[in-house]
Amino acid sequence: MEYQAIDYSVTLPAEEYISRFRDTDKFMKCCRECGNFGCSWACPPFSHDLEAELRQYDSVLILVTKLIPVRKDIPLSGVHDFMRPERLRLDRKMLEMERTAGGRYFAFSGECMYCPQGTCTRMKGQPCRHPELVRPSLEAYGFDIGRTVSELFDFDIKWSGDGFLPEYLTIVSGFFYNRENFTAK
Repeated sequence: MEYQAIDYSVTLPAEEYISRFRDTDKFMKCCRECGNFGCSWACPPFSHDLEAELRQYDSVLILVTKLIPVRKDIPLSGVHDFMRPERLRLDRKMLEMERTAGGRYFAFSGECMYCPQGTCTRMKGQPCRHPELVRPSLEAYGFDIGRTVSELFDFDIKWSGDGFLPEYLTIVSGFFYNRENFTAK
């Protein structure tokens, strides 16, 4: 499918991002209402201290990709296929940053791309098949992505109301890191 992809990014202190955009109670409630809660290794509940994990980093890079479909008649049912190439591109880029800088990558929310839907090993109490690839989303850690995009990038996330893809789709990723270990490319 044809689209135009535009990347935007902003870097800010991790503490500022946590204090301005994290509302754990609100977003964990949303996660609990989602069908993926406890069913995917990328989704809550998590068994470690999320607060401690986030606070070990001094900086965060927020990467927003706006996908603008060339055609306006793409059914919403095709959203995962439409977004897949960009999600894979972003995964490669962000996982490489994680490897080189020792930070923590937060992927786009939604379904895991690495196992067929409904086959996650979490449901069977088994380890993830792809722990080197699967990352939680910022939402899964309680971050408000709508506010993140509108306040830091000055546009809004669009939603479909007619069964077709909206004017554009928004992929939001994050990378928590320590400045001393990272040089942006």
